[in-house]
Amino acid sequence: MIEWVQSDRPIPYPEAVAAMDARATQIAAGTSAEAVWLLEHPPIYTAGTSAKAEDLTDPNRFPVFMTNRGGQFTYHGPGQRVAYVMLDLSRRGKDIRAFVQALEAWVIQTLGTFNVVGEVRPSRVGVWVPRPELAPLSDGTPREDKIAAIGIRLRRWVSFHGISINVEPDLSHFDGIVPCGITGHGVTSLVDLGLPVTLADVDVALKQTFNQQPLLGDISGSIQAFGTN
Repeated sequence: MIEWVQSDRPIPYPEAVAAMDARATQIAAGTSAEAVWLLEHPPIYTAGTSAKAEDLTDPNRFPVFMTNRGGQFTYHGPGQRVAYVMLDLSRRGKDIRAFVQALEAWVIQTLGTFNVVGEVRPSRVGVWVPRPELAPLSDGTPREDKIAAIGIRLRRWVSFHGISINVEPDLSHFDGIVPCGITGHGVTSLVDLGLPVTLADVDVALKQTFNQQPLLGDISGSIQAFGTN
């Protein structure tokens, strides 16, 4: 049984990490159900295990948190749907690559419900949206913008951290970092693409498409408060 939970206010990052930590420990011990936690954060930058100091270009802009998830620098803030995924991979084949691919497919199918074509690139993490209507890069490379980030950590084969989808964040907030260490391409959101989509709309799509990913499992349970609401 997977419990879907939701917070109705931006959750400070340390609170979220502590809650995920506790839940992952309980899942590994068999004392709590697996969970997907939908939330927002106040404006912050987080640095994954591969983050480079030079990619934090404006360190005084927002609070910066070092984190033990994979990846580099990313931004979280209001208008961005974060989905923390706490699942037991020991019951799901213990295949980390397949699990990450399932998360990517989940994001892509969610975007597809809004007629947005999301794609992955072997050389770039996250989910990208082709922007043929924009001028190409200086070397002629077609422009693509990042719309979703993925970063996970495993402990005792239980996952935590997860995905984030840009619904309607302030895109200028990404200017203080090199998102995921990638230069040249930009960042976009569903609203930036001209779609009048809300966080509630994205939540519905996330739940509808989650069950279509075999490694992610069935959805069950009602939306409720998780940790601090």
